[in-house]
Parts: sequence; structure tokens; C-alpha cells
Amino acid sequence: MNRRGRRNILSKAVLYAVLILVTACKSADTYRDPKMDFGSIYTVAVMPLTNLSKEQVASDRVRDVLVTMLLATGDVYVIPPGEVARGVVLAGVPNPSAPSNDETKKLGTVLKADALITGVVREYGEMRSGTAVANVLSLHLQMTEVQTGRVVWSVSSTKGGISFLDRLFGGGGEPMNDITEKTVKDVINKLF
Repeated sequence: MNRRGRRNILSKAVLYAVLILVTACKSADTYRDPKMDFGSIYTVAVMPLTNLSKEQVASDRVRDVLVTMLLATGDVYVIPPGEVARGVVLAGVPNPSAPSNDETKKLGTVLKADALITGVVREYGEMRSGTAVANVLSLHLQMTEVQTGRVVWSVSSTKGGISFLDRLFGGGGEPMNDITEKTVKDVINKLF
């Protein structure tokens, strides 16, 4: 084999190795049911989010931003949180942040919703590393179709945190409101 043939084979091998590496490194942070027609979802109820952070009102803040940004897309109507709370009481759901399949179907009927969005705020607020301090938000959401009780979309996103420059020079990172908006935008972009 001549020199040119070896280079050609070597370059193809390197290209395949890079493609395999890039594919392997891609995180699977989004699930979309391939059988689901998301165009059939017109009305969505955003349920109270579970809060695993130290900040007591983190889930309410994130939910408010999520509702506003979903409405701003113009693609779906989001049932107001007060109506969702009333529906939870009428349907007799003891844990609205994690309803069962039967409770999801019941809530869908009471609220006249096509889908429910539930989720978890994993981290919210300041994080520290040495002298550096920065804000972070880690969020996981899922959408459940009310007719079948099937999860049709699930996504995770984390924004903020301590950057290299924060570690090097100190600093406070971005404001929590900006990080919340970026995280929610990222989640919504993964839906639409």
C-alpha cells in the first residue's frame, strides 16, 4: 500500500474515532416520545414542583417563570396556578407534585388539560467552592399525557455554577433571576 492510501485510511479512522467519541460524550438529558403528536397538546397544567434545594420558595419561583415562558411561546395555554390548586382539591390528589396515573387522568378531566407538567428543583441558589461563590439552578421536568397517563417528554437542565474565571478571580456569577430564565428557556427549547 502506498503512502497516500495509508493516509486516507488513517484519516478515515481518526474521523470515525472522533464521531464515536462525540456521540458517546453527548448527554441524554431529553426524552421525547416518538409516537406523540405534540401539536395535539393545547392546554397544559403545571403542577407544583418538588423542591430539593435549601431555598424554601425555589419551586414556586421556578414554576412562575416556567408558566410565564410557556405562555409567551403562544404554543400552549397554561392553566393558572390557582385553577390548578382548585382542581387538585376537587380531584382529591394528596400529592400534586407527583400524581399517579389515575390521579393524572382525574386531574386532566377536572382541569380540562391535555397534559400535566411535573418536576423537581434539584438545586437553587448559591454554591461555594473555596473563595468563589456563584448561583446555580438544576431542574428536571416531565410532561404526562392525561388520556393515557404516559410520560411523553422528560428533560433536565442545569445552568450557572462556578466558572474557571470565578475560581481564578472570585466573583458572584450571574444573578439568580438570569440563571432561572436561562434554565427554563433551555427546557422549553428542548420541548418545542
